[in-house]
Amino acid sequence: MYRATPLLDRAGSGERTPDGPRFTRSATVDGQFLTADECLSWLAEQRELQAYSVERVPFDRLDGWRFTEDDGNLVHHSGRFFTIEGLHVGLSPFRVPTWTQPIIVQREIGILGILVKEFDGVLHCLMQAKMEPGNRNLVQLSPTVQATRSNYTRVHKGRTIPYLEYFTAPRRGRVVADSLQSEQGGWFLHKRNRNIVVETDEDVEVLPGFRWMTVAQVQQLLRLDDVVNMDARTVLSIMPFARPETTTGGTDPFRAALLRSLDPEAPTVHSVTDAISWLTENKARFELTQRRIPLLDTAGWHRTADEIAHVSGGYFSIVGVDVRAKDREVGAWMQPLLRPAAPGLLAFLTRRIDGVLHVLLQARPAAGALDIVEAAPTLHCTPQTFRTLPTAHRPQFLDYVLDVPARQVRFDTWLSEEGGRFLHAVNRYQIIEVDDRFPATPPPNFMWLSVHQLMTLLQFGNCLNVEARSLLACLHTLW
Repeated sequence: MYRATPLLDRAGSGERTPDGPRFTRSATVDGQFLTADECLSWLAEQRELQAYSVERVPFDRLDGWRFTEDDGNLVHHSGRFFTIEGLHVGLSPFRVPTWTQPIIVQREIGILGILVKEFDGVLHCLMQAKMEPGNRNLVQLSPTVQATRSNYTRVHKGRTIPYLEYFTAPRRGRVVADSLQSEQGGWFLHKRNRNIVVETDEDVEVLPGFRWMTVAQVQQLLRLDDVVNMDARTVLSIMPFARPETTTGGTDPFRAALLRSLDPEAPTVHSVTDAISWLTENKARFELTQRRIPLLDTAGWHRTADEIAHVSGGYFSIVGVDVRAKDREVGAWMQPLLRPAAPGLLAFLTRRIDGVLHVLLQARPAAGALDIVEAAPTLHCTPQTFRTLPTAHRPQFLDYVLDVPARQVRFDTWLSEEGGRFLHAVNRYQIIEVDDRFPATPPPNFMWLSVHQLMTLLQFGNCLNVEARSLLACLHTLW
C-alpha cells in the first residue's frame, strides 16, 4: 500500500505547498499503481467484461422519447435530460448571415470532476473507464465524475454516482480549480459544465472501473487515438501547471520555448488585459441572434423514420440508439445522438517569439454560444464542408494546415468528442510549429498568446472554447 502525503508541507510549517509545482511534478513522473500499457489493457478488459452494445433504432422504437405534436421537438417523457429543438441563427458579419438548424438544448449544468491525491509525494488522478454510447470504441479514460444534473439527481431512478460527495457542497476535499466552461457551440445551445479539480487526503476506496494515475500517464495516453475522452481533456486543461524548475528542453528549441511559455514572467506579444479586450471587441463586433423555433420549421432539414438530416447530406444528423451497459447507473436506455457528417480538423499554429512559444487563437462565434465569441483553435472547421469552395470562402489557414510539411507537426491525434451526446464524433487535433515564412502579423480576429496566458483565461468561463481547451491539454503533453 502506498503512503498518502498530507496536504500541508512536510516541514510542518502549516503552509500548503503551491499547487503549480505539484501538478507539474505529477506531469513528469510515472505512477506507482499501473503503467500506461496496463491502463490500455484495463480499458480493453472493461469493454469485454461489461459486454456493451449500441444499436441504431428508428424513432418509433426510441422508448422514453417522443416528437411533440405542436412543434415536432424531440423530448424525453420526464421533461429532463435534454431536447432536440430548432434554432434560427442570425450572424453578422458572416458569409452566411442567417440559417436554421436542429440544436441540443440542455439547460442543466453538469459536473466534470477529477479527484487528486498524493502518494509518496506525487499527485495522482482518480480516472474512470467510462462507457459512452457515442464513442467509436465505447470505453475511454474519463474524469472521476462525469454526470449531468439529471443523472446525479437520479431522474432515471438508477444507481448513485460514485465519488460525487467530493464535488458538491459541502464537499470532502479542497478545491484546486473550479470554473464553468462551455461545450460545442455549434451543436449545443448555451451548454456549460462545471470543470473542477478537488484534492483529498482521505483514504479513498478505489471502486471497480477506477484507477489512480499521474498526470504524466494520462498525458501519455492522450497522445493515442481515442483513449482520453473530451471531458477528461477539458478538466486537464484547467490544472494549474507551473514551469518545471529543472528542465530546459534539451536540444529541442520548440520544447525549450514551450517551457518558457509556462512562465508568467516570460515576455509576451500581448498582455492578458489585451487578450480580454480583444475578445470583448470581437463580442461587440459580431451581432448574434438566437431564436428557438419548432424543429418542424428548420428549413433544409427533413425527418425520416430513423434520422433528422440536412437535404445536402452535410453538417450532421440526429439518430436514435438503444444502449446496453450494465455497469452504468441504468443498465439499458434509449436516446437520440447527434452524428456529424464528417470529421473535423482542429489545429493550433504555434511560433517562437523572443524564445517563448506563442499560440495563435481566433475569436470565433458559434450558433449556440452563450456569449457570442470564444477563443478557438487557429483552425476550427470540417474540411469536407469547404472542399468545393473557392479560396476566398475557405477558413483562414486551412490550406496552410493541409499542406504543412510533416516535420512541423508536433502533435497529431484523432480524438472523440462527447460520447454521451454525439455518435462517432471524431476530430483530428494537430499542433503545428510555423516557420519564418508565416506572416508575423495575424488578421484582426487572431491573436498570439502564451501558454500561461491561456491558462490564466481558463480561470474564467466562456473565454476558450472546448476544442481550444482540448488542444491546450494536448500541448501540455509536449513538455
